[in-house]
Amino acid sequence: MKIILASKSPRRKELMDLAGIDFEVFVSNVDETFEEGLSLEDQSKRLAYIKAKTVFENTQGDRAIIGSDTMVVKSDKVYEKPKDRQDAIRMLKELEGGRHTVYTSLAILIEDKGVYKEYVEISKVDVYFKRITDKEIEEYVDYENPYDKAGAYAIQSSFCRFVEKIFGDYYSVVGLPIGRVYDILKENDCI
Repeated sequence: MKIILASKSPRRKELMDLAGIDFEVFVSNVDETFEEGLSLEDQSKRLAYIKAKTVFENTQGDRAIIGSDTMVVKSDKVYEKPKDRQDAIRMLKELEGGRHTVYTSLAILIEDKGVYKEYVEISKVDVYFKRITDKEIEEYVDYENPYDKAGAYAIQSSFCRFVEKIFGDYYSVVGLPIGRVYDILKENDCI
């Protein structure tokens, strides 16, 4: 069975490799505009689903398509990928010294011998940052260039020194609840 990751994220690819899963990449390139009237959790689940569904509709045969979406949220404000250096610095200044939540949604669509199954779920992780000085934030942004990361940080990068604690699945914060991906694929004899 073909396993396809519907993402261009290098971190998601690394996690799939780390788990020893043989897979291909097929980027969905869907419009990620929010749909009015949905909660943030439902927005995230919807985005993961449409990424997987778009790739599913453009492939054939027995296959498992994996879509994911990660959102950084504090006080109902969504911190997407920063537009530029100033935007990244602003985000990190707003996130430092407190708690925020990372929502990572997972959608796995499977077709096996004509039988279709879908799994759509969300992982919520509370992340606590230490106090971070303006100088530390600027040095991090200049060193890491976190422009392709929701919330302008990567927990698995040098930014780890500013993380006080997390409650939930670490790999969801990285971008993919890889343990859950493995379990669903195994359960369905995809691996």
